[in-house]
Amino acid sequence: MANQLTGESIRYRIRRDASGAWSWMRRIMREHRLVRWAIYAALAGFAALFLLWAYLVYNLPDASTLEDYEPPLPTMVRGIDGEIVGSFARDRRVQLQYADFPRPLINAYLAAEDRTFFSHGGVDLTGTLNAVFDFATKFGSGERAVGGSTITQQVAKNSLLGDEYSVTRKLKEMLLAGDIEDVLTKQEILELYLNDIPLGRRSFGVQAAARAYFNKDVGDLDLHQFAFLAILPKAPERYGRAGNEERAIERRNWVLGQMAENGWASEADVTRAKAQPLGLEKQVSAYRSADAGYFMEEVRRQLLDRYGENAEDGANSVYGGGLWVRTSLDTELQDAARDALRAGMLRYHGNRGWTGPVAKLNPDNGSLTQQLASSNLDINYKDWRIGVVTARDGNSATIGFTDGETYPLSGAPGSLKVADVVVAEESGDGYRLRAIPEVSGGFAAQDVHTGRVLAMQGGFDSRLGSFNRATQAERQPGSTIKPFVYATGLDNGMTPATQVPDQTYCYYQGSKLGRKCFTNFGGSRGGGIYPMRFGLEQSRNLMTVHIAMEAGMPNVIKTFEKVGIGSYEPYPAFALGAGDTTVIKMVNAYAALANHGLQHEPSVIDYVQNRQGEVIWRADDRKCEACNMPKWDGAPMPRLPESGKQVIDARTAYQTVHMLEGVVQRGTATRLRSLELPLFGKTGTTTGPTNAWFVGGSPDIVAGTYLGFDQPRDMGNYVQGGNTAAPIFQQFVKDTKDRWSGSPFTAPKGVRMVRVDRRSGKRVFDAWPGTDPKAAVIWEAFKPDTEPPRATKQDELQAKREELLALIRKGQRGPRVSRPSTSRPSSSKPPPQSQPTPQPEPTIPVVSIPVIQPTT
Repeated sequence: MANQLTGESIRYRIRRDASGAWSWMRRIMREHRLVRWAIYAALAGFAALFLLWAYLVYNLPDASTLEDYEPPLPTMVRGIDGEIVGSFARDRRVQLQYADFPRPLINAYLAAEDRTFFSHGGVDLTGTLNAVFDFATKFGSGERAVGGSTITQQVAKNSLLGDEYSVTRKLKEMLLAGDIEDVLTKQEILELYLNDIPLGRRSFGVQAAARAYFNKDVGDLDLHQFAFLAILPKAPERYGRAGNEERAIERRNWVLGQMAENGWASEADVTRAKAQPLGLEKQVSAYRSADAGYFMEEVRRQLLDRYGENAEDGANSVYGGGLWVRTSLDTELQDAARDALRAGMLRYHGNRGWTGPVAKLNPDNGSLTQQLASSNLDINYKDWRIGVVTARDGNSATIGFTDGETYPLSGAPGSLKVADVVVAEESGDGYRLRAIPEVSGGFAAQDVHTGRVLAMQGGFDSRLGSFNRATQAERQPGSTIKPFVYATGLDNGMTPATQVPDQTYCYYQGSKLGRKCFTNFGGSRGGGIYPMRFGLEQSRNLMTVHIAMEAGMPNVIKTFEKVGIGSYEPYPAFALGAGDTTVIKMVNAYAALANHGLQHEPSVIDYVQNRQGEVIWRADDRKCEACNMPKWDGAPMPRLPESGKQVIDARTAYQTVHMLEGVVQRGTATRLRSLELPLFGKTGTTTGPTNAWFVGGSPDIVAGTYLGFDQPRDMGNYVQGGNTAAPIFQQFVKDTKDRWSGSPFTAPKGVRMVRVDRRSGKRVFDAWPGTDPKAAVIWEAFKPDTEPPRATKQDELQAKREELLALIRKGQRGPRVSRPSTSRPSSSKPPPQSQPTPQPEPTIPVVSIPVIQPTT
C-alpha cells in the first residue's frame, strides 16, 4: 500500500513540475521577444537537421553489401599451355588479397592519404575541417577543393556512391564511412581500396597500375615506385604524363618524406629512393598477348552468347565477371599459321602494286591523327605501321601516326588522297607506302582426337578487320569435297580398285536448264576406265560424277550432312564442290576421316571458371561417376566413355585416307612429299578459278586453307590448289616440324591390306610394293571379301570372248585338203584316183557374248 502511494505521488510531482515549467516558458516567451525568436530558431534548426539527415539517409547504399562486393573484373584468357594469352577488358583490373600487398606499399598510401587510418572511426575531423575551409575559400572560383577524405570515405565513394562533386556526396561519404567501419575490418577496407582505386592509364588497383607504369608485378616494385603509385589517387592522369615529370617527382619525394617522418622507412632508404628517376614505361599491355586476334574474337563471340557483355547481364559477364577461360590456342602453331597464310597472300599479290587504302577518315571530323588513334586500326607485320595521309601536294605526300608525328611519304600513287588510311614502312628519313594484298583467305588447324582448334587465321591481320574467313566466309570448296563422294561410293559397294569410267557424263536437267555435261579440269573430256584411286589422286571430275551417280546423289548429300560440310540439293554439281561451306567445317570433316570416322565438335574453349575458380562450363562434358570414390570398391578402374560421334564407317574412313595419301605421293599435292611425313590431303580449285584450297594433315593434326577475293572473281588461269594453297600448308608444317610426330596412319579392325597393281587395280601375288611413290605395285585397303582376284571378271569375260572368236575363225577356214601330184606318170594309163574321206562339219558352240559398256 505504501509503495503504491509513493508511485502516485512521484507521478503527481512530475506532472505538476512539467506544467509549471511549461507555464514559465510561455510567460518568458511572451515577455521576452528575443528569447522567443531564439527558441523558434533552435526548433527550426533541429527540424532542418532532421530533414537533411532524412534526405541523406534516403536511398543511402547499404554498407553491408561491401561484405560481398565484387568489383568488375576483366575476363582472362589462357592458351593450351595455361599461359595468359589475352584478356577482354575495358579497364585494367587485377584483384589481390590483403596478404599480397607489400607492407611498404600500404605505408606509402597511408603516408599520402590517411596517416590516422588505423585509429579513426571512418572520418578524420582534422582533415574534414581543412576540407571545409578550403571549400569555403574556393567557393565560386571554379576550382575544385581538396577532398579531405579518409581511405574509408574513398572506399564509400569508389564502391558505392560515384565521383559526383557535391557537398551532399561528401556528407553521404561521412555517413557511409561510419557504417563501413562497423561492417568491415581495417584490413578488408584496405583490400577494397587498393584493388579498386583509379590510378590512370585505364588501371584500377595497384597491381594493374604497377603493370601499366612499370611493367612489373606489385611485389617486385622498389620503394620509390611504391611512393609514385601512392601519389596517383590525387591526380591519376596528371602525374603519369611525360610533361609532368618534375611535379610527379616532387610529390613522390613528399610521400617518401612522410614515410620517414612516421617511421615507416629509414632515412637512408628514403634518401636513396629520392635520388631515383621515375622510370615510367611506355604504355604496355597488362598481360602477354598472343598475336591471335581472329582466334580471340571467336572466343569472345562464344562467351558473349553464353554470358552476356556487362555486369547487368549477369554475374559472369565477359567485361565484368572476372572469368578465367582456358582455350585450345597453341601459340606456336598460331604464329606459324599466321605467317604461312600471309606468305601465301603476298606470294599471290606479287608485284601488283598498291591496292587502295585500308580505310578512309573524314577531314571534317577534326584531327586526322586523333581519329586514327580512336579507330583501333593497327598492324603487326615486320616494321609496317598504320598511318593516315595528312597532306598531298603534287607527287609528294605526308603521313601522320597515332602519336601525332608526321613524316614524308614516298611511293604515293596518283589515286592517294588526304584522309586515306594506309600502311607504310620506314625508309630513310620518311616512310614508303606498302600494300596489303587484296586477296585474302582463311586457315585453321585442329586436333584430330579432340576437336580442339589449335590455330586460326582469318585474314592478313585482325587489327585491320575482324571478319574471320576461317569461320565466317562461305566459299565453294571445289575438289576438296571429293573424298566424301568417294567415301559414299565405298559405303555403297565400291572399292578403291573398282573400275570407273573417266568419260563424259551428261544428264537432262529439265526443260528450262536443258542438258548438262561435265568435263575434267581444264575442259578435258577424259577417256578410258581407271581404278577409283586414280580418280581421287588425279582429281578427275568425270570419275567423281560417275561415282556419285552410281552411289546415288541423295546418299552423297547425306554424307556431306553427317560430316557437317553442309546441306545441299541432290544435284551432281555439288559432288564437285559447288555448295558453300567454311574452312573450319572442311577441317573438321577431314579430322573425322583421320580419326576413323569419329568426329568431335570443333572447339576453341576448353572450360570456363568464375572469379572464385569454380568451373562453370566445360567443352568435354562426359561424366565419370566413380572417378572420385573415396575408396576403391574392387571393380575395374572407371573410365570416361568414348566421346565424339561416328559419322563415317571406320573402314571407309581409312580407305579414303589411304587413297588421299596417294594425292600427296603422286597426285595433285606432290610438293608436300618433300616434307617426308605421312600426310594425306586434297587440293581444290573452283570454277574461274575463284578459290584455291588445300585440306589435309597427319594422324594427329589436320589443317585447311583457302585463298580468294572477298568478292569472288577470277584469280588467273594458272591458279590451282596445288600451286597456291598447298604451299601455305607446306610452310605451316615446315615451321612446326617438331610438332609432327611422323607416326603412320593405322588401319582399324576389319581392313585387309592387299597388294594390287596401281594402274589396273588387279591383285598381285608375285611382286611387292617398293619405296618409289610411282611404283606399279602398292598396298591397298579393302573391307573383308571385297579384295580383287588375280584376274577381274572383266578379264575373264574378255578371255572367253577371245577364245570363242578364235574357234569361229578356225571354223570359217574349213578342213585342210592335200593337192595331187603334178608329175607325169611312167605308164600311159593313169592310176585310179583316190576318193577323199568325208570330214564332219565343225560344230561351233552358240554362246551369248556380253558387250561391256561404261557405267553411267
